[in-house]
Amino acid sequence: MFFVKYINAEKYPLWFLYLAMLFQQLVTALAYPLAKLGLNQIDPYTYAFYRFLFTSIIYIPVLLWFWNRPRIPLKDHVRIFFIGVILIVLNQVIYLVGQSLTAAGHSALLFATVPIFIYILAIFTLGEKGTFRRTSGIIIAFIGVVIILTGGKVNFGMEYFWGDILILCAVISWAFATVLLKPLALKYGAFRSMGLGLVYGSLVYFPYGVYRAITADYTSLKLSGWLTIVYMAVFISLGAYFIWYWAIKYMDVSRVAVLQNIQPVLATAIAAWMLAEPISTTFVIGGIVAISGVILTEIK
Repeated sequence: MFFVKYINAEKYPLWFLYLAMLFQQLVTALAYPLAKLGLNQIDPYTYAFYRFLFTSIIYIPVLLWFWNRPRIPLKDHVRIFFIGVILIVLNQVIYLVGQSLTAAGHSALLFATVPIFIYILAIFTLGEKGTFRRTSGIIIAFIGVVIILTGGKVNFGMEYFWGDILILCAVISWAFATVLLKPLALKYGAFRSMGLGLVYGSLVYFPYGVYRAITADYTSLKLSGWLTIVYMAVFISLGAYFIWYWAIKYMDVSRVAVLQNIQPVLATAIAAWMLAEPISTTFVIGGIVAISGVILTEIK
């Protein structure tokens, strides 16, 4: 009962919100290489089907338990359904297809543009105030990410062109879903709003997903591939998504979004620790620039 009471608290200290978002970014940073590992073993459409299937199996019992707490009117169910289609079909399916056609570093770099799109949308749709400091912070943080990810490792060319285009579409879809879901998260809670959206979107995708799953070639799919699917379903669709939409209940969406630029810094640091990869001067410079931009955006 204490836990239920705590997660329904009206306000949280800023340090707790930042700590939660730091954890969220850590979990999400691992998604790029893990998704790439799984997509090397099975086609993206089948991968998406199992990811959404596992996600729905987790969400549906909990959502049924909280179905009328409080009751969601039909018009808002329609809105959540629309957001769910954006999240599943236009964001995640397109992301997985794009990730199978491009490099993990490319998708990480392109997702670093999320704060820019969210910032613009939040100003025009949510009435958030655009300030010189926040605009400068977002731009500086993005420049830091570019420095990290283009330090001789990311080269944009025709080889990854279509994959990069699809990833960019997924980025824009994520920005739209984030902005559209905030009012619903404030009314019904982040878990219910996001969970219903994911289930609705999954139902739209399932008919095609079942066909792909039945006709898929599983000869190359190993235990490691299945584990990446479980990771994407549990830690990303359940954990990371919930923290993201929970955080935007208590902070401006543009402030939450800019924290995403910490992700490449974390990803590179993790690789250095786990794989004994050297820390380059480019990483240090880019990390300082990116974190400086985040700090500039977050301070009042």
